[in-house]
Amino acid sequence: MEITSAKYIKSSPSLQDCPRADLPEYAFIGRSNVGKSSLINMIANNEKLAKTSRTPGKTQLINHFLFSGQKANGQTQSWYVVDLPGYGFAKRSIAQRNEWQRMIDHYVTGRKNLMQIFLLVDSRHNPQKPDIDFAQKLYSLQIPYTIIFTKSDKENQRTVHQNIQSFLKALSEYQQFLPQQITTSSTKKTGRKKLIDLIKEMNEAQL
Repeated sequence: MEITSAKYIKSSPSLQDCPRADLPEYAFIGRSNVGKSSLINMIANNEKLAKTSRTPGKTQLINHFLFSGQKANGQTQSWYVVDLPGYGFAKRSIAQRNEWQRMIDHYVTGRKNLMQIFLLVDSRHNPQKPDIDFAQKLYSLQIPYTIIFTKSDKENQRTVHQNIQSFLKALSEYQQFLPQQITTSSTKKTGRKKLIDLIKEMNEAQL
């Protein structure tokens, strides 16, 4: 599928303020500065779509983007992509971080058109407890999710592979079945086609 358009719609402080739930929706979440906005820009093939920052905790709202794509038969699909606030460390008060957590929890459990959570994990590092904990939360809530290993170009491939295997081994201690995984690089556009194809399949499953 070819992405034909991608545009920013709105930023919402709560689930109730989000756009009408009339299209399939895919949310991106991960620790602060894991590369959510860069990955969304990579999928859209537009470096300026989602605002990126080196400062952890920059994303503070539920940010909706409307994507459209054309299939090989000429038909068009449309869906929402959502950039959620990062969890873990951020230069904000504990009260602010707790407020973000409540907002995220309400969104992932209450958004009826949410098709999939894309859980972003930095492939440069060994398994981190906040990532394992959030994956376990999604699993326990029976919320479908896919693990996206990011920044695979920022480290040698042997280390990336070892970190990914270590993460999956740690996750298998909590989950009987592991979710699908995609390794990505926003710089080299690694994994872009797999992500788009997965979204296309899930969109079509709803027809």
